[in-house]
Amino acid sequence: MSTPPFRADHVGSLLRPSRIAEARAAGIPATELRAIEDAEIPRLIRLQEDAGLKVVTDGEARRAYWHFDFMRMLDGMNLELRGEGVQFHGTTLPPLHPVINGKLGFPKNHPMLSHFSFVKKHTKVCPKISIPGPSCLHFRTDPADIRPAAYKDPEVLFADIVQTYKDAVAAYYAIGCRYLQLDDIFFAYLCDPKQRKQRKTLGQDPDWLIERYAWMLNEAIKDRPDDMLIGMHMCRGNFRSTFVASGGYDAAADAIFNNTDVDIYFMEYDTERAGGLEPLRLLPKGNKRVMAGFITTKTPQLEPMDWLRKKFEEASKYVDLNQLGIAPQCGFASTEHGNALTENDQRRKLELVVKVAHDLWGEA
Repeated sequence: MSTPPFRADHVGSLLRPSRIAEARAAGIPATELRAIEDAEIPRLIRLQEDAGLKVVTDGEARRAYWHFDFMRMLDGMNLELRGEGVQFHGTTLPPLHPVINGKLGFPKNHPMLSHFSFVKKHTKVCPKISIPGPSCLHFRTDPADIRPAAYKDPEVLFADIVQTYKDAVAAYYAIGCRYLQLDDIFFAYLCDPKQRKQRKTLGQDPDWLIERYAWMLNEAIKDRPDDMLIGMHMCRGNFRSTFVASGGYDAAADAIFNNTDVDIYFMEYDTERAGGLEPLRLLPKGNKRVMAGFITTKTPQLEPMDWLRKKFEEASKYVDLNQLGIAPQCGFASTEHGNALTENDQRRKLELVVKVAHDLWGEA
């Protein structure tokens, strides 16, 4: 089995196979749906292996959303359908709202443990699972929906989030996970002037949140065994090829690079919305690696190789090329709705990721 880190990787989600999408839309019984998922996910795994990737996921094919499914399966959380959904550029998410209504915890039978085990059983390369990072539980939950009285003190809430994730990390390790990815995208959100203003309206200091979110993440992962690598993904929203936020990583770069023991950073860099590459200079020298997201999952057009080489040449002004790798800027389907490209486009993008890795480093 291949061992991370890799030069070629991807964030995790893939376009849902038509059989899964149709079964979900039809509302078939859970046991029948799982049988279809069990039949289709090995095909998604082979798609990644055939593209030349040394690391694979289940494409998040059992989920409707990259974050909400995991969150509602925690102790003390559920989802409510009401009002309006999160506003994206030109569209909105369905009106689902996470609610904290009890003491948070990671249950021993959390269903996404079996999601990982299924991938591990069906691949000969490195299995990976992506779950929402600790900050998601706070950032995505409206203060009015944090209902336990004790959690009105954010430090009490953050401490229980940390313990929840400590237990999650330990549970994944126990079933053989050696590469766990935490999608902590809200560090990038907190670099957006509009998002920062919204937080201030809620009475929250965005810079304090960045510092505390980094503390939560580090506390959650710091006791993991030496042979378990932690990845971290950051983006600015990904729903049907649209986005939420804009702005460079400047406000958060020091916290994410130097205040967390993360091994691998997946950083969105496919448009000018992500700002410049200068924050990469804050990555400490050593074994940490940035998977530069120059390849987009939002459109089908393939990025030219010459352009990609120039982007890495520019990035190497701020960080050693040996501490870089390549991955798409986000998943292909952060929700079951998917982005505006075809399965063939997706395959070609994954193949391009591997091609760039071989071109620049001689390996994937």
